[in-house]
Amino acid sequence: MNRRDMLKMISLATGSALIGGELLFSACTPDRRDYRSPNFSRNDVDLLAEIAETILPRTTTPGAKDANVAEFMTKIVDNCYFEADSKTFHDGLKQIEVVSTQKYSKKFREISAEQRTEMLVELDAEAKAYQRPDGAPRHYFTMYKQLVLFGFFTSEVGQTKVLRHVPIPGRYDGNMDYKKGDPAWALG
Repeated sequence: MNRRDMLKMISLATGSALIGGELLFSACTPDRRDYRSPNFSRNDVDLLAEIAETILPRTTTPGAKDANVAEFMTKIVDNCYFEADSKTFHDGLKQIEVVSTQKYSKKFREISAEQRTEMLVELDAEAKAYQRPDGAPRHYFTMYKQLVLFGFFTSEVGQTKVLRHVPIPGRYDGNMDYKKGDPAWALG
């Protein structure tokens, strides 16, 4: 028996109707995973992927590209950010290309990994020194870093390949053994 049939039976048995059920369950269809942002071009998504991979590169563990962090970032900006924050986010992408072109005479995706890291370290220092006026959006690079980390460590890849994932945690153990170098826990 599938979920829809079960819900129909339950609503008939209890005398209640599920209003908007088709709309609710349409979000569960597989084609909803193939999100294409109306506000980000393919170029923007590719640039975000390179920025994210520079922040969290693949090493012995997966990187940001492995977790599709760029697509996650576009989804959050499209659906959760206020207009001013979204504008700052988009303007930041343009600014990264301007800085890269001025500094290296190439677009961000065309510079070496070392140059990308150097550039993002400088942007990070700029973001930390940024004095945000009341009510103004944060520095765009702060937004990027936060979304990269949030997207990666809440992804399946981040939870299962980097963190020690415990889908249903057991009892509390305040004296659990820890060896230096063990990954952190992820409780889902």
